Amino acid sequence: MSSALAPGIRLLTSFSRDSWYRSFILLLTFLFYTAYHLSRKPISIVKSELHRNCSTVIRPADLNITNNATWCDWAPFDQDNYQALFGVLDNCFLVAYAIGMFFSGIFGERLPLRYYLSVGMLSSGLFTSLFGLGFYWNIHSLGYYAFIQVMNGLVQTTGWPAVVACVGNWFGKGKRGFIMGVWNSHTSVGNILGSLIAGVFVSSAWGMSFIVPGIIIASTGILCFFFLVEKPEDVNCTPPQHHDSGEAEPLLQNHAVNTSNGAISTEPQEVVEDHTEAISFCGALSIPGVVEFSLCLLFAKLVSYTFLYWLPLYISNVAHFEAKEAGDMSTLFDVGGIMGGIMAGLVSDYTGGRATTCCIMLIAAAPMLFLYNSIGQRNLGTTIGMLLVCGGLVNGPYALITTAVSADLGTHESLRGNSRALSTVTAIIDGTGSIGAALGPLLAGLISPTGWNNVFYMLITADILACLFLSRLVYKEAQGWCGRAPRVRGFKEF
Repeated sequence: MSSALAPGIRLLTSFSRDSWYRSFILLLTFLFYTAYHLSRKPISIVKSELHRNCSTVIRPADLNITNNATWCDWAPFDQDNYQALFGVLDNCFLVAYAIGMFFSGIFGERLPLRYYLSVGMLSSGLFTSLFGLGFYWNIHSLGYYAFIQVMNGLVQTTGWPAVVACVGNWFGKGKRGFIMGVWNSHTSVGNILGSLIAGVFVSSAWGMSFIVPGIIIASTGILCFFFLVEKPEDVNCTPPQHHDSGEAEPLLQNHAVNTSNGAISTEPQEVVEDHTEAISFCGALSIPGVVEFSLCLLFAKLVSYTFLYWLPLYISNVAHFEAKEAGDMSTLFDVGGIMGGIMAGLVSDYTGGRATTCCIMLIAAAPMLFLYNSIGQRNLGTTIGMLLVCGGLVNGPYALITTAVSADLGTHESLRGNSRALSTVTAIIDGTGSIGAALGPLLAGLISPTGWNNVFYMLITADILACLFLSRLVYKEAQGWCGRAPRVRGFKEF
């Protein structure tokens, strides 16, 4: 008698070919967008090195110093208005990103995603590295760094619409909130890795804090060119069913049940006819829920990106940490963001209320932000706990809207199976959010000289406004739960 099949081999063979491809695409797109965020993070870590408290720095004996207060700073950030200059750099990237995002989705629908992503990541690697080379080339021109930020902001817009469209092509609704909640942790993982990598070099040679992430994202661009599969049909896999009439299709299920005789059929499920024409900008705006979620994301992303760009400097100023320590501590906010994104996806899948889940987390975030500013720096334990909680509550709604909600809306029944609309819908939602992402760091740079308390009041106000834009959708979801409207799992007809 032949020996039993090894347990590991049994496990491997239990998954179908479709499941392996879906898992591979999920992992690949996770790595891609991790690299995108990894390359954005160094600027927030390096800020506290570009302008330092020179009185605490040991001065080299052979250095001829003309100004004892700023001798260790990197010009032009050695001026009293250094916070405003940092705000200029942030907004050169973020404004370019916000403007470019509205066009990126249009290009993403009309160009092959594999080429689009590959060129975008290679270009981003180039501009990220050029920022770091300013250290070695001894460049002290604000215009140089601002130009690099603008170009990097534009090429970074290739990422989000393309990866969401790719994942949307491979996965149906089902447990989309949970799957995308886990998948969307690439944002926080990228921020964490970017902080840690930049922190290794920030005190010795801050240029490498940009060059190493630039090399990493360029390498993932090469990986994308050789391995990304845009659609299941390209490798003869079963396309997902985006619109269900009852229970949703499991994301990794590849076989349809033939209910006429109870047998399981291996034939692909019948899907809605795919309309391949690209959707117009106004057509995407007319999809129910797009405008509300876009405006909500504007304010949610304002809060999230203010933390992304200013949290290390805040910790350094308020808790008096060194640049590397402040950068390492700021990663806890992103750890909380991972947990918040997964939790938001799970809850919204179970309840069927994407808008309500976002609204509750945003409401809870407002008082937690106030508490963090008031007592968050009293001791190490309080700082860690508050950063984790605030990260979860701030990034949870942001993660849910940019992933599961965008995919739900981009495959909405009103589109009649037009899968190419997903890139445009995603770009509209994230592009509107990116306006908030640009405003947040800009306002923080302008307000912070008047006191960090005022910055947090601004963030709390933005959270409340984000809730208000979801009020109509929350009411509709509540009607569905009370039996006045049909309950549809995942996303409802608004």
